Amino acid sequence: MKKEKNKRELYVFSLASFLNDLGSDMIYPIWPLFVTVFLGADVLVLGFIDGIGDALVSISSAFSGYLSDKFRRRKIFVWTGYLSSGIARFGYAISPTWLYLALFKALDRAGKIRGAPRDAMVAELSSKSNRGSNFGFLRAMDNFGAIIGITLSILLLRYLGFRNLIFLAAIPSFFSVCIIYLFIKEKKFDTQKRSFSLNLFDRNFRLFVFVNGIFALGAFSYSFFLLYVKDIGFSIYTVPVFYLIFTISSTIFSYPFGKMADRIGRKKVLMISYLSFALVCSSLIFTRNFIGVIVIFSIYGLYKAAIDVSQKTLASEICPLDYRATSLGSFQLITGLMAFPASFIAGILWKTLGMNYPLYFSLTLSLAAFILINLVKEQKVC
Repeated sequence: MKKEKNKRELYVFSLASFLNDLGSDMIYPIWPLFVTVFLGADVLVLGFIDGIGDALVSISSAFSGYLSDKFRRRKIFVWTGYLSSGIARFGYAISPTWLYLALFKALDRAGKIRGAPRDAMVAELSSKSNRGSNFGFLRAMDNFGAIIGITLSILLLRYLGFRNLIFLAAIPSFFSVCIIYLFIKEKKFDTQKRSFSLNLFDRNFRLFVFVNGIFALGAFSYSFFLLYVKDIGFSIYTVPVFYLIFTISSTIFSYPFGKMADRIGRKKVLMISYLSFALVCSSLIFTRNFIGVIVIFSIYGLYKAAIDVSQKTLASEICPLDYRATSLGSFQLITGLMAFPASFIAGILWKTLGMNYPLYFSLTLSLAAFILINLVKEQKVC
């Protein structure tokens, strides 16, 4: 009975993620073009906005993770997070300049308060033997929604234009709010007050966070990859196709990588993700033909699938059980704080030295993370 209930709740979380990603990924493939071409901002502004957004993802995740552990409530952070993102997308559509866009970007990414509590709930309804595959299934549903969203973006951009398309993209998030609010029941925890200290995290978990922080410093926003292919000669209507290829690849590999993480270990799959990102950066420098770029974005999707299922799963298993949401939030905080300078540094390098230099920088840090992750012990303490 409990097993069936857990499976149903996993499906509810997955459906909500599917709908939210359907809307968000109607925007993602056109986002760098909307900012730079439609609103006229330069690449440094794009890096600033994306960096702020990525940093807020992690700050909000850490904040909500800590509070959800402290008050033993998770559900409210999940549905209010979806609500925040839906409202922000309406804001994108009416923004007259990039300054307004930055404010709504902050609101949108603050909606990621849902992240750590939701991931903790998924971890809690999973067993050690299926935790990786459950995260893989959740990610696969994210990506399935994204595929539909990107396809709609490609088909409708010519007819609706940027603003009307973004208006349409806001709607699915409100369905996600309703699904979580109506069909997820809050699990009852003991209400004993708990004190929190960084001493709760052992050396192994801190090392894990440090290594992933190094990688995150080089993992700049996807926007730069899309701008890169535009600047080497592909049209604004072709650019979203590459993002679609990336998402299809990520969808195909998410569940298999989750199963692989259960079978061979989370760390090995994480190492695959680091190498995949390094390969994307090194290959894009030398590739200018359509087929080659498709292959590169397919590898980019492989990287995304591998890192999504392995990072969260490993983090949830080498952390203190009673502070799982706090630990996941803290992990996302550190990696996200690195994401802001990552995109900003990429913008500076692009503007001052040339568009290949962000790729050189990311390639170096990806290989460093690949080497250092070997020092992390894949012990399962929860």
